[in-house]
Amino acid sequence: MLESRLAGANLDVKAATARLFQSRAQRRIAGARAYPSVGAAGSYNRERASPNGILSLMGTGPAGSQQQSANGSAPFGVSSLPGSDGSPPYDLWQVGIDASWELDLWGRARRGVEAANAALQETLEDRRAILLSAQAELARDYVELRTTQALLAITRHNLDDARDSVKLTRLRLEQGVTTSLDVADAEAQLATIEARLPALNARQDALINALSLLLAEQPGALAGELGDMGDVPALPERVPVGLPSELARRRPDIRQAEAALHRATAEIGVAQADFYPSISLTGSFGTQSLALSNFGSWASHQFIVGPSISLPFFQGGRLKGALELRKAEQQEAAIRFQQTVLKAWHEIDDALTAYDAEQRRSDRLGEAVRQNRLALSVAQRRYREGAVDFLNILSVQRALLSAENDLAESHGQAAANLVVLLKALGGGWERTFPDAPVRSQPITTGASTGS
Repeated sequence: MLESRLAGANLDVKAATARLFQSRAQRRIAGARAYPSVGAAGSYNRERASPNGILSLMGTGPAGSQQQSANGSAPFGVSSLPGSDGSPPYDLWQVGIDASWELDLWGRARRGVEAANAALQETLEDRRAILLSAQAELARDYVELRTTQALLAITRHNLDDARDSVKLTRLRLEQGVTTSLDVADAEAQLATIEARLPALNARQDALINALSLLLAEQPGALAGELGDMGDVPALPERVPVGLPSELARRRPDIRQAEAALHRATAEIGVAQADFYPSISLTGSFGTQSLALSNFGSWASHQFIVGPSISLPFFQGGRLKGALELRKAEQQEAAIRFQQTVLKAWHEIDDALTAYDAEQRRSDRLGEAVRQNRLALSVAQRRYREGAVDFLNILSVQRALLSAENDLAESHGQAAANLVVLLKALGGGWERTFPDAPVRSQPITTGASTGS
């Protein structure tokens, strides 16, 4: 089946899947902020302190030579530093482990994770909506292809009838019981019907290419599979609509709007937490030595541990503006959610009306085809008997061809309307994502092929 290949082949669905992976990574990043961060670092440096630099302020080096104490020693004992008096450079070995943890006292990290989870759900529903749209487009193109092939079959059948009429009029002309006008009318009817074939064939090829594109195939790749004549899919007599409470479970656009509202609400919490102090615990433990030989001794170990706090006293209105922005975004998301639900019900109502109306139209067109076929049979019999002229046959043939074409197009339109209805109901995608089953007793439409 073409639909079973769509999810893995369609390029729009693949792009949506890539965005889903991005959203999952963003959620992982947001979740990491709630945990401590630990890292290790090591370094080796060969250094030489400049005697004319900062050491001169400490009484060492040429610039600070006059700052010696009375007993001739340098202040702070810095004259003994390696390289401080122009001696050769020294080696400095360091290695350590650093850790920090920001305490989530105000819920900043927790609401950030909540927002990331909602964003992930939003992306997931976007993928479902894209898949549903691709499925609907595939179904519409398939129905239109089968409708075109039905029109081709009708045209070819009428072409055979038109050729028989040409043969009949020529035979009667040879027998002297008709005129050349009847022959000309029959040949004109034949040419008119033949003229329909090129456009229908081109339309068939274009639809096969459209289906190939949806499946990421080369042009004409499905010609062997779909080129043979096929029937327009049979229509169900009743369409399950379901309950209003289930619509939100079936339509991905409603679920996406709901997730967007959830994300916007969580981001308000993040913005509110920015007004409070940020408290972190930091620490490091490591080893520092001027000689590699005593690098591992306990005397070379060092550590730092303690809390740090950051309080936003003045930010120039940035935090207040960010909070107002998040609140406005949340209001917009709430309005869009309401709009999405309302739009969904309008789409369902319109689709139900269109499907029911086309079903009724098909019933009447079927009766018109039956009556035109009966009229053609009578007209042909009476023409052979010489009771009517050929114009009567041409008139009935044209009426029959028009009615058959209208009936085939009506069947195709009814099937296309069914696709629109199923899309409005969110149908199709739950077979690929079975986590949202429909459980309750459905409500059914009154449309049926016999109504």
